[in-house]
Amino acid sequence: MLVVAGTLTVIGWLMQHLADQGLIANGAYGIATLVAGLPIIFKAISALRARVMSIELLVSIAVVGAVAILEFEEAAMVTFLFAFGNFLEQRTLQKTHQAIQNLTEMQPTTATMVVDGQYQEVEIDEVDEGAVLVVRVGDQVPVDGEIISGSAEVDEALITGESKLVDKTTGDQAYMGSIVENGQILVQAQKVGEDTTFGKIIELVEEAQDNQAPMSKFIDRFAKYYTPFVLVVAILILLFTKNLRLAITILVLACPGALVIGAPVSNVAGIGRGAKAGILIKGGDVIDQLAQVDTILFDKTGTVTEGRPTVKSIKEYQEDHWLALAADLEKQTNHPLARSIVEYYEKRGQKTTADFNLPITTIKGIGIQSEYQGQTIWIGSRRVLTENQIELTAQQSHDLQAIENDGQSVVLMTVDQKLVLMVGLVDQVRKGVKETFEKLKQSGIDKQWMLTGDNSFIAEKIAKTIGINQIKAQMLPEEKALFLEQLQNDGRHVLFVGDGINDSPSIAKANVGIAMGNGTDVAIETSDVVLIDSDFSNIQNARRVAKATMRNTMQNVGIAIGTVALLLIGVAYGWVNMASGMLFHEISILVVIFNAMRLLRMKF
Repeated sequence: MLVVAGTLTVIGWLMQHLADQGLIANGAYGIATLVAGLPIIFKAISALRARVMSIELLVSIAVVGAVAILEFEEAAMVTFLFAFGNFLEQRTLQKTHQAIQNLTEMQPTTATMVVDGQYQEVEIDEVDEGAVLVVRVGDQVPVDGEIISGSAEVDEALITGESKLVDKTTGDQAYMGSIVENGQILVQAQKVGEDTTFGKIIELVEEAQDNQAPMSKFIDRFAKYYTPFVLVVAILILLFTKNLRLAITILVLACPGALVIGAPVSNVAGIGRGAKAGILIKGGDVIDQLAQVDTILFDKTGTVTEGRPTVKSIKEYQEDHWLALAADLEKQTNHPLARSIVEYYEKRGQKTTADFNLPITTIKGIGIQSEYQGQTIWIGSRRVLTENQIELTAQQSHDLQAIENDGQSVVLMTVDQKLVLMVGLVDQVRKGVKETFEKLKQSGIDKQWMLTGDNSFIAEKIAKTIGINQIKAQMLPEEKALFLEQLQNDGRHVLFVGDGINDSPSIAKANVGIAMGNGTDVAIETSDVVLIDSDFSNIQNARRVAKATMRNTMQNVGIAIGTVALLLIGVAYGWVNMASGMLFHEISILVVIFNAMRLLRMKF
């Protein structure tokens, strides 16, 4: 359609200006106007049915007016250039959506299932949770699941953005979309389809690019009232000057096409750049808020630390099977410390956890509670002691102090108000954390607080390592959320970074909540930004994307408004006619689009 209209417009111009064939020229212009103009008119009618006076309405009236005064060249030029501007807009949006299209195409479509010892190839939709799948060299992992047999070198670049191969063996997690480069593994499906990490990446990016920023919403409202305003101005000019051509020219040139697309194109480009770096920003609203934050609050375990602690010391105060019971209860939770205890127990004696079939109750900020043979079991942080008013022996107090002084996190197990087990664990600080906090401070986030449920000694040791001097230790989830709310009441724009269920209330309440990609589903679902590869430096990169996108949006708004103002001044002084004005108008749209596309090339 666009090619036909453009070709006919060129033919008309050649016939009119070079061959002096006015009749043929007008015929070509007329057909070009119909081809390019009918879709514009249909859009205008659809908008009117919805009681919206759209930009297409301005163009439609202007084109009909131009035809009425026998200005066929202007009518053809206006419709072609407007259609061309829409084409450029759609091409740009498609390009920024390319990340989603590429991800969708990369999804595995088949899987090799193990059924009664036989390999059976099935459609991916036929795979249910619990199914056992074989993944061989060159195959994509079709589900999220646990490796139950074998070992392999796996390329997880699609999930983490890291190109290096990862060694995987029995007990490790495998993610949908990963590629086995060497070896063979059996994977038991735990999440399939949209519930996988890969599926959520696609879903989050799609939702983000459909979510408008406040600036976009403002421009939509602006266009809603701007169109009738321009119509009234054109009518008044017609009434006072009796110059129909001038009134129609103003209708055409006052169309703020670049203004309408300026903010959405910037937002989509910014979100696309973030996704390319493993930063999922859930929409334009988030970009606006992220650019304004001046305070950062963050959790410790799994956020500034790797979240893969290892058992360093263990004290057993009764010769019984309490460690086995603790491992069995802890395997029902997804806290990093709990997982480490289970792994320690299984590796220590090459044992698997026993199956006591005991239900647990999770007490946020403290730990878990259960009943065993009429006895009350508690496993958790130091708060277990105060919660149950448990007194320690001199030896137990000495052990606890020594473990904490060494910077270890402590997990305690009590049975009927008696301490039976003490486990000390150590975790490593993520690479680049200290440098990221320094950069955030330089960029204007001058308030930086670490909030943790761990004890003050460990919190202070971690804080010193990462260069933070503001900490709050031994905090319950509700206390974190309350502190965050107090800062907001003081006028601070708060960014909260966390990874666990305990962090989800604060992540949801913050102006912007960031979840580490290796965190829990709850934290990821409630967050505004997800760091897929859990790279802490991407917090600073996310803010840079947000601020760059906001600057880009304001630049586009300035370009659009400036263009309309200059064109109207040109019309008033007779320097600009309808066709030349429309050409400059569409050039401004092109400039806005190219300006937004610069975000896709942004360097970190």
